[in-house]
Amino acid sequence: MTTPLAETDTIALDQIRRLCAEAIAPSAQACDAEARFPDAQLKALAALGAMGMNLPEAWGGPGLSAPALALAVEAVAGACGGTASALTAHFLASDAILIGGDDPARARWLPAAARGDILGAFALTEPRAGSNPADMKCRAIRDGDGYRLSGVKHFISNGGVADFIVVFAVTDPDAGHRGISAFVVEKGTPGFTAGPPEPTMGMKGGHVFELSFDCRLPATARLGPEGSGFRTAMTVLDNGRIEVAAMCLGIAQASLDEAVAWARQRPIGGQMLSDYQGIQWMIADMATQLRAARLLTEAAARKRGTGERYSLDAAMAKLHASEAAGRVADLALQIHGGYGYTAALPLERRVRDLRIMRIYEGSSEVQRGIIARHLLA
Repeated sequence: MTTPLAETDTIALDQIRRLCAEAIAPSAQACDAEARFPDAQLKALAALGAMGMNLPEAWGGPGLSAPALALAVEAVAGACGGTASALTAHFLASDAILIGGDDPARARWLPAAARGDILGAFALTEPRAGSNPADMKCRAIRDGDGYRLSGVKHFISNGGVADFIVVFAVTDPDAGHRGISAFVVEKGTPGFTAGPPEPTMGMKGGHVFELSFDCRLPATARLGPEGSGFRTAMTVLDNGRIEVAAMCLGIAQASLDEAVAWARQRPIGGQMLSDYQGIQWMIADMATQLRAARLLTEAAARKRGTGERYSLDAAMAKLHASEAAGRVADLALQIHGGYGYTAALPLERRVRDLRIMRIYEGSSEVQRGIIARHLLA
């Protein structure tokens, strides 16, 4: 990271990295093998104030800078992808309240979310509305002094274990994306049900759920004015794309480090694997791709912190980091040969965990569309 960090950022990062090394990384393989939600890891992060890293001090956060937040997410992901997935899903939910809610909503939810007393989820995706949220079918219809929320959300990280869920629904079917509003649904609300965790290829500890709603909500559950939900969601996703890029960096950096260490100590044909030019070139390509992804992520995080527009930067960082990280982890596995393909080493888990990154917070194709629209406008 070339951006200078404040002393408070550095102290917080040191604590988080120590926790990741001592407590989170050692449990990552078991969480994956058992598809176990990382409750204990999230509680440990909460004890450091890390569950509110995305929030300002006014709402209970530690006042971490945006570049430091990206580095913290990177550290958690390098230790355990499932823990990072659950953590950043929580950030999406609290970001949505911070961005789209009024002060009473912020006061109700954010300090507790920052302490880790409650866990959040962000429910935008539907079975037939993934890449284009404007296609959503979930409805929130006026019902007296409140709303009747009905519909289904799919692939919602934390959804079945969260204490609060930010749900996006259509309040005006004739207004396109301007007819989408956001609501906070509390765990235990009558008419809200969650299915079992979906069986997934990777991120097995970061559970995703299908959620069904047939609920009556008070008007105070709505975040901001009617029709402001789409704008809130897009801003939250810009933040999320930077965090996805940071997650990719953490997993890919761990993979590269292991590949370098393996090449240095693995004898093949009377010499170390690292002596072979083919291996050297693979490692050089991995490091170069990772450096480029890091610079893009840092630039996006820096803009997020200054308040400049960063949608383009976030899309570029997420696109390049997610695709580069997949290549880096795959090459790291290749360098390890058959050992890399076994569950005895973490590389096959990292390859599986990284595959979703090209889909999270908008697929690679969506990111290319965003980038092109910015350049061609």
